[in-house]
Amino acid sequence: MKIGVLALQGSSEPHLQSLRNAGETPVAVRQLPHLDGLTHLVIPGGESTTLWHLMNLFGLWDEIRERHQAGRLALFGTCAGAILMGRDDGQYPPRWGVMDADVARNDYGRQSDSFTANLPLTGLDGGSFRCVFIRAPRFVRVGDELEVLAWNEQDPVLVRGPGFLAATFHPELTDDPSIHRLFMEVDPSLAHRLDSLPVTGR
Repeated sequence: MKIGVLALQGSSEPHLQSLRNAGETPVAVRQLPHLDGLTHLVIPGGESTTLWHLMNLFGLWDEIRERHQAGRLALFGTCAGAILMGRDDGQYPPRWGVMDADVARNDYGRQSDSFTANLPLTGLDGGSFRCVFIRAPRFVRVGDELEVLAWNEQDPVLVRGPGFLAATFHPELTDDPSIHRLFMEVDPSLAHRLDSLPVTGR
């Protein structure tokens, strides 16, 4: 396994540190050659439109999607990263369409509406995780093949699917690398093309 963090904009350095805390030696991905040999890639929080523009500028947008759909690259999107992984239904910025979920930008409100919550998490020995929500998006629909690992009241906030993990909060802004370890267990070979899936789900 070789893991990287997209480091063009947003919360990349905290993700790199979380992975170091988990015992990994992550790669900061800024150019196409930095993807070579990677099996896992974190798409951090930040500004989704800016991330989309920069990935296009550096030739990363199509390449990341193609490697994921070919079963070569597992993805973990947090906040803006989760937005970009969702279904592409004509919204701006465009989405990769690798996750059968509809994700609404900034749906929890403005910066002043940011909050933290200790939420039970499926798959963690500790049972709960301190989730940091900053101008957070919301999963407004998740497909039947997605496993919801954490809820904030009625809202899914952490989901797992074939070859990916996605969160609407910022796990990298805590000292707990548990969710990053959970991502390291994701098998990239399970990924598939989303256009083979029906548009169904919650």
